[in-house]
Amino acid sequence: MRALIVADLHYSLRQFDWLLRVAPDYDLVIIAGDLLDIAGHCDLDVQIVVVTKYLARISRQTRLVTCSGNHDGDTRNEADEFIAEWLQDVGEERVHVDGESVDVAAGMLTICPWWDGPVTREAVERLLSSAAPQAPQAWIWVYHGPPDQAAVSWTGRRYEGDSYLNELIERFAPSMVISGHIHNSPFRGGGSWIDRVGETWVLNPGRQLGEVPAFIGIDLAAGSAEWVSAAGRESIDLSDAAGFVPRPVQT
Repeated sequence: MRALIVADLHYSLRQFDWLLRVAPDYDLVIIAGDLLDIAGHCDLDVQIVVVTKYLARISRQTRLVTCSGNHDGDTRNEADEFIAEWLQDVGEERVHVDGESVDVAAGMLTICPWWDGPVTREAVERLLSSAAPQAPQAWIWVYHGPPDQAAVSWTGRRYEGDSYLNELIERFAPSMVISGHIHNSPFRGGGSWIDRVGETWVLNPGRQLGEVPAFIGIDLAAGSAEWVSAAGRESIDLSDAAGFVPRPVQT
């Protein structure tokens, strides 16, 4: 299975156009949150209409997975926590969104919504508890925030990851967690697009401006991953966990 991973497009229509062009080259496209931009000049409802159309078009080219991020909430639940209700209304068969677990060639993939408070966080914990595979297989999570104390959450000055995610990783031991949120981790000394938390691979493609987003290509059959950005290309053999050494974090 060849998968393309991006995150934090923030309503960059040029990057959505690029994604639409390259999607047929992959078996799966993953957008790890922040499709919208709450700080943008365009009304959020307009952004939702436009992005929903992009998601539908991409899904006609390949399977598409997307989770919500902190910019994607369009309504509040009874606990006054933001949720991305619009994602549930995309309604395309090959678009998989928050709350779903889907079978892929490599195993199972679980899509976690952004948690804005204790109620949505508990819902994610229940989702993972119910989705935990009963038989040994690869289990991949997609969640917008990266784990704390990892190179994928390093800003260049400090870690800004989600420590609760670390607890969930320790408890459930997924094979891989795909995130975004910390835009500059791969571009800062001491940061990276990939790291390990225990036995779990953690990934964050980062964000760059321009027509082409920073992205990660994964070939799970070959056990390889490659990060591509304006800074260049980096690749890693995912089967060589024993030989993997994350970049030293500069404090």
